[in-house]
Amino acid sequence: MAQSVVDHADKVAVRELVDNLTNGNKNVQSDYIKVLYEIGERKPALISNYVKEFLALLESKNNRLVWGSMTALDTITLEDPETIYSGLPAIVGATNSGSVIARDHAVSILTKMVTIRKYEKTAFKLLIEQLKTCPTNQLPMYAENAMRIVNNDNRKMFMNTLSSRMRSIEKLSKRRRVEHVIKKLG
Repeated sequence: MAQSVVDHADKVAVRELVDNLTNGNKNVQSDYIKVLYEIGERKPALISNYVKEFLALLESKNNRLVWGSMTALDTITLEDPETIYSGLPAIVGATNSGSVIARDHAVSILTKMVTIRKYEKTAFKLLIEQLKTCPTNQLPMYAENAMRIVNNDNRKMFMNTLSSRMRSIEKLSKRRRVEHVIKKLG
């Protein structure tokens, strides 16, 4: 369905999908949020007008809607960074109560926001907080993905944050991945 909506740039279908995210039937909600983030993966501009609706769903009791909305937000971060920036408190808040998938996409959103000069400092601080508190099994992936946003201004803080987590990483393969990031940036 997502591909068909994208192929036809069907804004009416997108609006209908968004409207049904508050449908009383959780199966409908789950199906529609999946279609929406799949549309976002293919053509972010088609869903970028609905940032506020996705942000509102981060407070849902339906965890599927929370991580689905976070996935959708991740796909449209660079389409509407200003609205995403205003929603950072909700995005970061959802990482504390949401699933691993929600956190993965929140970290991805923060990493993208760091690439925008206007939001770089705030987004980087929030990213560092995520790196300090994320589960150790997620840290290597986050470090590898964020490596591209490290520059001379933030390198020291990034590397210090990773170094401070090394002792808590029990699995050798995960520790080696983080060590590799530190070595590559050093």
